[in-house]
Amino acid sequence: MFIFFSESNSKVSIIMEKEEKMMTGEESLRLITEMINRTKGDLRQASFHILFWGWLLFTCSMAEYLLCKFTSLSSPWYVWLAVIPGLFVSLIYGYMTGRKLKFFTYSSMIYMWTWLSFLFSALVLFSIEARTMDLFPPLILTLAGMATFISGTIIKFRALILGGAAFWIFALLSHFTTGDISDLSIPAAMLFGYLIPGYLLRKKKENNEI
Repeated sequence: MFIFFSESNSKVSIIMEKEEKMMTGEESLRLITEMINRTKGDLRQASFHILFWGWLLFTCSMAEYLLCKFTSLSSPWYVWLAVIPGLFVSLIYGYMTGRKLKFFTYSSMIYMWTWLSFLFSALVLFSIEARTMDLFPPLILTLAGMATFISGTIIKFRALILGGAAFWIFALLSHFTTGDISDLSIPAAMLFGYLIPGYLLRKKKENNEI
Protein backbone atom coordinates (compact mmCIF):
# COMPACT_ATOMS: atom_id res chain seq x y z
CA MET A 1 0.00 0.00 0.00
CA PHE A 2 2.81 2.37 0.88
CA ILE A 3 4.70 1.53 -2.27
CA PHE A 4 1.61 2.07 -4.40
CA PHE A 5 0.99 5.40 -2.71
CA SER A 6 4.57 6.48 -3.28
CA GLU A 7 4.39 5.54 -6.92
CA SER A 8 1.13 7.49 -7.26
CA ASN A 9 2.72 10.51 -5.64
CA SER A 10 5.66 10.19 -7.97
CA LYS A 11 3.37 10.05 -10.97
CA VAL A 12 1.40 13.05 -9.71
CA SER A 13 4.64 14.90 -9.05
CA ILE A 14 5.90 14.14 -12.57
CA ILE A 15 2.59 15.26 -14.11
CA MET A 16 2.63 18.48 -12.06
CA GLU A 17 6.25 19.08 -13.04
CA LYS A 18 5.40 18.60 -16.72
CA GLU A 19 2.44 20.98 -16.39
CA GLU A 20 4.68 23.49 -14.63
CA LYS A 21 7.23 23.22 -17.42
CA MET A 22 4.46 23.56 -20.00
CA MET A 23 3.15 26.67 -18.26
CA THR A 24 6.65 28.09 -18.11
CA GLY A 25 7.09 27.42 -21.82
CA GLU A 26 3.77 29.08 -22.62
CA GLU A 27 4.65 32.05 -20.48
CA SER A 28 8.05 32.31 -22.16
CA LEU A 29 6.44 32.18 -25.59
CA ARG A 30 3.91 34.79 -24.52
CA LEU A 31 6.71 37.00 -23.23
CA ILE A 32 8.68 36.64 -26.45
CA THR A 33 5.59 37.43 -28.52
CA GLU A 34 4.85 40.42 -26.32
CA MET A 35 8.41 41.70 -26.72
CA ILE A 36 8.25 41.28 -30.51
CA ASN A 37 4.95 43.18 -30.64
CA ARG A 38 6.38 45.82 -28.34
CA THR A 39 9.40 46.18 -30.58
CA LYS A 40 7.18 46.65 -33.61
CA GLY A 41 5.09 49.16 -31.68
CA ASP A 42 8.17 51.09 -30.62
CA LEU A 43 9.58 51.16 -34.13
CA ARG A 44 6.32 52.47 -35.56
CA GLN A 45 7.37 55.74 -33.97
CA ALA A 46 10.14 55.79 -36.54
CA SER A 47 7.56 57.19 -38.96
CA PHE A 48 7.60 60.47 -37.00
CA HIS A 49 11.37 60.90 -37.32
CA ILE A 50 11.42 59.80 -40.96
CA LEU A 51 8.65 62.20 -41.98
CA PHE A 52 9.92 65.02 -39.78
CA TRP A 53 13.45 64.90 -41.19
CA GLY A 54 12.17 64.13 -44.67
CA TRP A 55 10.10 67.29 -44.81
CA LEU A 56 12.71 69.44 -43.03
CA LEU A 57 15.57 68.42 -45.32
CA PHE A 58 13.38 68.45 -48.43
CA THR A 59 12.30 72.02 -47.61
CA CYS A 60 15.85 73.19 -46.88
CA SER A 61 17.31 71.64 -50.04
CA MET A 62 14.52 72.97 -52.28
CA ALA A 63 14.78 76.41 -50.66
CA GLU A 64 18.53 76.52 -51.30
CA TYR A 65 18.03 75.41 -54.91
CA LEU A 66 15.35 78.04 -55.58
CA LEU A 67 17.36 80.78 -53.89
CA CYS A 68 20.42 79.91 -55.98
CA LYS A 69 18.36 79.69 -59.15
CA PHE A 70 16.15 82.77 -58.89
CA THR A 71 17.87 85.17 -56.49
CA SER A 72 21.25 86.78 -56.09
CA LEU A 73 21.76 85.88 -52.44
CA SER A 74 25.40 85.22 -51.64
CA SER A 75 24.77 82.65 -48.90
CA PRO A 76 21.59 80.67 -49.64
CA TRP A 77 22.99 77.78 -47.61
CA TYR A 78 21.87 79.62 -44.45
CA VAL A 79 18.52 77.86 -44.83
CA TRP A 80 20.26 74.72 -43.49
CA LEU A 81 20.50 76.37 -40.08
CA ALA A 82 16.92 75.14 -39.62
CA VAL A 83 18.47 71.72 -39.00
CA ILE A 84 19.72 72.90 -35.56
CA PRO A 85 16.27 73.44 -33.96
CA GLY A 86 15.07 70.38 -35.86
CA LEU A 87 17.74 68.33 -34.11
CA PHE A 88 16.50 69.47 -30.70
CA VAL A 89 12.89 68.68 -31.64
CA SER A 90 13.89 65.18 -32.71
CA LEU A 91 15.96 64.54 -29.57
CA ILE A 92 13.23 65.85 -27.24
CA TYR A 93 10.60 63.72 -28.98
CA GLY A 94 12.82 60.65 -28.72
CA TYR A 95 13.52 61.34 -25.04
CA MET A 96 9.86 61.86 -24.15
CA THR A 97 8.84 58.76 -26.06
CA GLY A 98 11.62 56.69 -24.48
CA ARG A 99 10.50 57.62 -20.96
CA LYS A 100 7.15 55.94 -21.57
CA LEU A 101 8.76 52.59 -22.37
CA LYS A 102 9.09 49.99 -19.61
CA PHE A 103 11.99 48.26 -21.31
CA PHE A 104 14.12 48.50 -24.43
CA THR A 105 14.37 45.54 -26.75
CA TYR A 106 17.51 44.55 -28.61
CA SER A 107 16.08 45.78 -31.93
CA SER A 108 15.13 49.12 -30.43
CA MET A 109 18.66 49.61 -29.11
CA ILE A 110 20.18 48.77 -32.51
CA TYR A 111 17.78 51.19 -34.20
CA MET A 112 18.61 53.99 -31.76
CA TRP A 113 22.39 53.56 -31.98
CA THR A 114 22.25 53.30 -35.76
CA TRP A 115 20.81 56.79 -36.02
CA LEU A 116 23.01 58.20 -33.26
CA SER A 117 26.00 56.85 -35.18
CA PHE A 118 24.67 58.56 -38.28
CA LEU A 119 24.35 61.84 -36.35
CA PHE A 120 27.91 61.66 -34.99
CA SER A 121 29.27 60.70 -38.43
CA ALA A 122 27.41 63.62 -40.05
CA LEU A 123 28.86 66.07 -37.50
CA VAL A 124 32.39 64.77 -38.05
CA LEU A 125 31.90 64.89 -41.82
CA PHE A 126 30.60 68.46 -41.63
CA SER A 127 33.66 69.49 -39.61
CA ILE A 128 35.97 67.94 -42.20
CA GLU A 129 34.17 69.41 -45.22
CA ALA A 130 33.23 72.77 -43.67
CA ARG A 131 35.56 74.78 -45.92
CA THR A 132 34.71 73.35 -49.32
CA MET A 133 31.48 71.32 -48.88
CA ASP A 134 31.97 69.89 -52.38
CA LEU A 135 31.84 66.28 -51.29
CA PHE A 136 29.42 66.78 -48.41
CA PRO A 137 26.11 66.11 -50.27
CA PRO A 138 27.06 62.72 -51.81
CA LEU A 139 28.79 61.58 -48.62
CA ILE A 140 25.90 62.53 -46.33
CA LEU A 141 23.46 60.84 -48.71
CA THR A 142 25.61 57.71 -48.56
CA LEU A 143 25.54 57.73 -44.75
CA ALA A 144 21.78 58.36 -44.74
CA GLY A 145 21.34 55.44 -47.13
CA MET A 146 23.22 53.13 -44.79
CA ALA A 147 21.20 54.17 -41.70
CA THR A 148 17.90 53.97 -43.61
CA PHE A 149 18.75 50.57 -45.10
CA ILE A 150 19.65 49.16 -41.66
CA SER A 151 16.47 50.63 -40.13
CA GLY A 152 14.32 49.06 -42.83
CA THR A 153 16.03 45.73 -42.23
CA ILE A 154 15.44 45.93 -38.47
CA ILE A 155 11.70 46.48 -38.82
CA LYS A 156 11.49 44.32 -41.95
CA PHE A 157 9.92 47.12 -43.98
CA ARG A 158 10.79 46.81 -47.66
CA ALA A 159 9.88 50.39 -48.60
CA LEU A 160 12.45 51.71 -46.13
CA ILE A 161 15.08 49.29 -47.42
CA LEU A 162 14.43 50.55 -50.94
CA GLY A 163 14.57 54.09 -49.54
CA GLY A 164 18.11 53.39 -48.37
CA ALA A 165 19.01 52.16 -51.85
CA ALA A 166 17.48 55.35 -53.29
CA PHE A 167 19.85 57.44 -51.16
CA TRP A 168 22.84 55.63 -52.66
CA ILE A 169 21.57 56.16 -56.20
CA PHE A 170 21.07 59.89 -55.65
CA ALA A 171 24.47 60.12 -53.94
CA LEU A 172 26.02 58.88 -57.21
CA LEU A 173 23.94 61.33 -59.23
CA SER A 174 24.95 64.16 -56.92
CA HIS A 175 28.64 63.39 -57.42
CA PHE A 176 28.83 62.42 -61.10
CA THR A 177 26.36 64.91 -62.60
CA THR A 178 26.20 68.69 -62.78
CA GLY A 179 23.61 71.44 -63.00
CA ASP A 180 20.00 70.88 -62.02
CA ILE A 181 20.33 67.10 -61.81
CA SER A 182 23.06 67.36 -59.20
CA ASP A 183 21.34 70.19 -57.32
CA LEU A 184 17.99 68.39 -57.19
CA SER A 185 19.46 65.07 -56.11
CA ILE A 186 19.11 65.96 -52.43
CA PRO A 187 15.39 66.86 -52.46
CA ALA A 188 14.75 63.86 -54.71
CA ALA A 189 16.58 61.65 -52.22
CA MET A 190 14.43 63.03 -49.40
CA LEU A 191 11.31 62.27 -51.41
CA PHE A 192 12.16 58.68 -52.31
CA GLY A 193 14.31 57.85 -49.29
CA TYR A 194 12.28 59.39 -46.45
CA LEU A 195 8.89 60.81 -47.39
CA ILE A 196 7.39 57.99 -49.47
CA PRO A 197 8.59 55.22 -47.09
CA GLY A 198 7.58 57.35 -44.10
CA TYR A 199 3.99 57.76 -45.28
CA LEU A 200 3.78 54.07 -46.19
CA LEU A 201 5.05 53.20 -42.71
CA ARG A 202 2.52 55.53 -41.08
CA LYS A 203 -0.26 54.00 -43.16
CA LYS A 204 0.68 50.51 -41.99
CA LYS A 205 0.84 51.82 -38.44
CA GLU A 206 -2.66 53.28 -38.68
CA ASN A 207 -3.98 50.02 -40.15
CA ASN A 208 -2.21 48.00 -37.42
CA GLU A 209 -0.36 46.00 -40.06
CA ILE A 210 2.94 46.16 -38.18
